[in-house]
Amino acid sequence: MKNTNTLEEEGLKSENIHNQQENKDSVKVMKWRLLLLSCTFNLIGLTGGPLLLRLYFLHGGNRKWLSSLLQVAGFPILIIPLIILYPQRDPGQPSVKFFASRKLLLYAALIGLAQGVDRFMYCYGLSFLPVSTSSLLVATQLVFTSFISFIWVKQKFTPYSINAIVVIIMGAILLGIRRTGDRPRGVTNSQYLLGFFISIADASIIGFILVSTQVAYAKANQAMTYPIVLQFQVCLSFFATVCCTMGCLINNDFSAIRREASEFDLVWQLMFIGRVGIIFCTSSLFAGVMSATFLPISQIASVITFHENFAAEKGMALALTLWGFTSYFYGSYRKTK
Repeated sequence: MKNTNTLEEEGLKSENIHNQQENKDSVKVMKWRLLLLSCTFNLIGLTGGPLLLRLYFLHGGNRKWLSSLLQVAGFPILIIPLIILYPQRDPGQPSVKFFASRKLLLYAALIGLAQGVDRFMYCYGLSFLPVSTSSLLVATQLVFTSFISFIWVKQKFTPYSINAIVVIIMGAILLGIRRTGDRPRGVTNSQYLLGFFISIADASIIGFILVSTQVAYAKANQAMTYPIVLQFQVCLSFFATVCCTMGCLINNDFSAIRREASEFDLVWQLMFIGRVGIIFCTSSLFAGVMSATFLPISQIASVITFHENFAAEKGMALALTLWGFTSYFYGSYRKTK
């Protein structure tokens, strides 16, 4: 009788282990699908957003706070998937809450204010720079993300990540040297330099936003699910909208709303929701790497669309940037293996 009970217990234990493994595999597959979807959204936003914004400036637009507002004000569209996901929540798991905690929403509000400033700085830099140059400069966010991750979340450096940081910095320096032939028509040398350094500063804020988002997830004191990630993005975008709205009011930008700028909303929201989705599935540093990995597509799109000059120095800067990303990915692969 004892042996029979023992066999039954072992059978139940084996079945539980098997079920747990199946659940883990199912969650892993869902996370990979979500990561792929987030990367796709991020790619669409990173490619289409800068093109639309540069088109606005080329057609005479000069309202930087307004164009910043139009990048973040489309967040109400994210409420639609939340409404769809709410009836699908699992009542059998009371520990997994559907709504985000007030603590997490507070973090989202603070990060949202930083994102409002970030969007303004990005617009300011792009108003004086070609899209291809601006994209290369913003790619230096990987450098800032790495350093902030090292200080804040104890991200460890490897020879590969250090190499990536060094060569990306070299690419940015190369672009700074080649400012004369790259300057758009009607832009003075001082305006080009101003746009150059503001774009670098913007990259540092992006690095802060990426890492602080990861920290906010870790300190949320609740199980992170995708509906909570969506709520986090809604709150973040709301406060970024408040920040940009205040800038518009102070600068009197609402008196010059342009119809062509109204297309910004959806494209940029795809980028933002893609970014927080990647951080949810992996880490802030990986989100920075993925954003920079899509750089060649943005480069090609800007050259084709606006016939921008793509000099040898810019090609070398792109090659250095891609070398840096390859080094980082290879280092991550070695570490994981």
